[in-house]
Amino acid sequence: MSAPLYRLLTAKRLPPPAIRAFGYKSTARASVEEREGLKTIEDLPGSGLLSTFYWHFIKGYHQKAHEFQIVQKKMFGPIWKTKFGPITVINVATANLIEQVLRQEGKYPVRSQMPHWREYRELRGKAYGPLCEYGEKWHHMRSILNPKMLKPKEVSTYSPAINEVVTDFVKRVQWVRENHGQGVMLNDVSGELYKFAFEAICTILFETRMGCLEEHVPEETDKFIKAVFEMFHFSSIVIFFPKSLWPYLSLWKQFVAAWDYIFYITEKLVDKKMSEMQEHVEKGYPVDGEYLTYLLANTKMTPLEIYGSLCELLLAAVDTTSNTTAWILYNLARDPSIQQQLYEEVTSVCPGDQIPEAKDFANMPFLKAVAKETLRMYPVVPGNSRVAVDKEVVAGGYYFPKNTLFHLCHYAVSQEDSEFSQSRSFQPSRWLREKGEEMKKHHPFASIPFGFGTRTCLGKRVAELEMFSVISRVIKLFEIRPDPSGKVVMAKTRTLLCPGSPINLQLIDRKCPGA
Repeated sequence: MSAPLYRLLTAKRLPPPAIRAFGYKSTARASVEEREGLKTIEDLPGSGLLSTFYWHFIKGYHQKAHEFQIVQKKMFGPIWKTKFGPITVINVATANLIEQVLRQEGKYPVRSQMPHWREYRELRGKAYGPLCEYGEKWHHMRSILNPKMLKPKEVSTYSPAINEVVTDFVKRVQWVRENHGQGVMLNDVSGELYKFAFEAICTILFETRMGCLEEHVPEETDKFIKAVFEMFHFSSIVIFFPKSLWPYLSLWKQFVAAWDYIFYITEKLVDKKMSEMQEHVEKGYPVDGEYLTYLLANTKMTPLEIYGSLCELLLAAVDTTSNTTAWILYNLARDPSIQQQLYEEVTSVCPGDQIPEAKDFANMPFLKAVAKETLRMYPVVPGNSRVAVDKEVVAGGYYFPKNTLFHLCHYAVSQEDSEFSQSRSFQPSRWLREKGEEMKKHHPFASIPFGFGTRTCLGKRVAELEMFSVISRVIKLFEIRPDPSGKVVMAKTRTLLCPGSPINLQLIDRKCPGA
């Protein structure tokens, strides 16, 4: 046993250092000459708090914030400001403007200040994770977390474990159909996929099975799933209230309670793994494992930092996979020709009983195109943000000082017919290059569902592996047909973009299922 590993496994749990104030020194400054002829924030059109309240709560856009981007763009043009009391947000809604902002984001990009998430950590003495840490500490954290999450070769090693979860998901689908769907219907597809995604990411992060796909989900696991759901729900509401009011709000208490349970389970699972590693070391056995073992063994992160990081990695992974996969199945059910094309591709690469693995997806371009098109139509994060903390920004003929908060309207851009012909229609072929033809070109920043640069989504590769694994297996086993009621499912904003009502589909056994 190495000395660093021994120190990590036997270390006392010390409280994290005092949270440092949010502050940065400028590394770039627009010259006087550069500012000449540029407009300022004062020159921007936009809306104030009362107008925002009217549209969100009187006109009903509080759960359609993604569509509100399009409404505002028509009202104000491609760049406008929104005021929430003392806070001014700069909205940019063209691919070119989004690129201009992101190209100037600096060495340590800040997605948003996440004040309510950070306040919880200060309240409870928890460490920040990759979603709410800033600056050099964030960069150091990402350098440790990245290798096992973003390198394709490393991520491919998770394929066997993910396929075990997919097998259990298929069994659950069959059980649900027989017991609650007259042998055909799978009701609330996104809810079932949420359990799959939760089980899959926990299998990777904690190297253990949680029982999410069992007929009777363990009580502790069920509470864990609900806590994640509730945290996101209350997160989207709390942020609209001044920080001074949070302690007096019942929803803040519920927000804190949800986080408490998320950390409780995370710490319990990490501590269990640490004990197992310690036991192996004491007996002279090799310490084997995947992601959690890697984090604990390399000794570059304290247990407190590992707790905070794994909590946030879990949160970033579940909705990405479950919602996107649900929309994929929904769209395939509504277009039999596209579904057939995908079925033929999957079965040609993995015929008969062969189960698709990570290496096979390189030969499935149409599967990848289906996922890309779904993420364009239903980006998990419909509007991302950036805080220009360490430099001034020039975009769209306007000058913005340091600490300007930008809202990148990804949904509005991805629905532009000028970028994507018939943008409201599901056309995976737009992402393919036909023989002898060039792929239809669009601006590279018109659809960036996993972000850009050093702030690229940490779970991108894992999410893709999970989606490709479950979709390829489901398409081999079942013909997917729409809800016979003809119900159309619309999207809603719940911090992330998700189905606004249950997606119910018919899953018909194929004559020669093969998987």
